[in-house]
Formats: sequence, C-alpha cells, structure tokens
Amino acid sequence: QVQLVESGGGLVQPGGSLRLSCAASGSIFSTNTVGWYRQAPGKQREPVATITRGGTPTYADSVKGRFTISRDNAKNTMYLQMNSLKPEDTAVYYCNAYIQTKEGIAGYWGQGTQVTVSS
Repeated sequence: QVQLVESGGGLVQPGGSLRLSCAASGSIFSTNTVGWYRQAPGKQREPVATITRGGTPTYADSVKGRFTISRDNAKNTMYLQMNSLKPEDTAVYYCNAYIQTKEGIAGYWGQGTQVTVSS
C-alpha cells in the first residue's frame, strides 16, 4: 500500500516563504509525474505545479516566478518552495503522484496541509 505524507504547511505573513514536502512510502517500483494542487474554501481543487520523473516542471500562471517544484527520486520525495506568498495563496495543498507498484500504475493523494497567508 502506498502512502503520501505531507509536511511544512502553516501560517505565514504576506511576502514570506514556506517549503512543503511530500514523502511517498510503500511497495513502490517507480514514481512518475508528481505534482502539487490546492483547494481554497468554496473553490475547486486546482493544479499548482507538476514535475516529470526527468525533472521537467510546469507551473500555474498564478505561481510562476514565486514557487519552485523539485523532487528527489532516490527518496521518493517531492518539494514545493513557495516564496513571495500572497493572501490568495491561502488553501489546503495536496500532493499527487503517479506511482508504479506490482499492481500497476495509479494516482495517489496526500492528506493535505493547510497554508495560510495572513498578516
């Protein structure tokens, strides 16, 4: 069974920084594309950033130049460095990963971590 465990959320002032981490554990053969999504109150979950196994990132226009996604394949861990945070970045952030196990490839979600940007 695969689990994704997130950490690093919290309360930060506008202009501040946070770093989210997401570690995958279980009977993992390989991890393919991974990404971060967020859901603000009353809104749908939206993609923030994704990164392929080879390291090619994509970003939502709203976070380009402020957020950086990265991964450590050896540790089955992904990261989201968030700089110049704005109040509109406030949301629950979820990690997502396409993981190959002996049963095949499937998408998995973390439990979510709250990020609040407020003065």
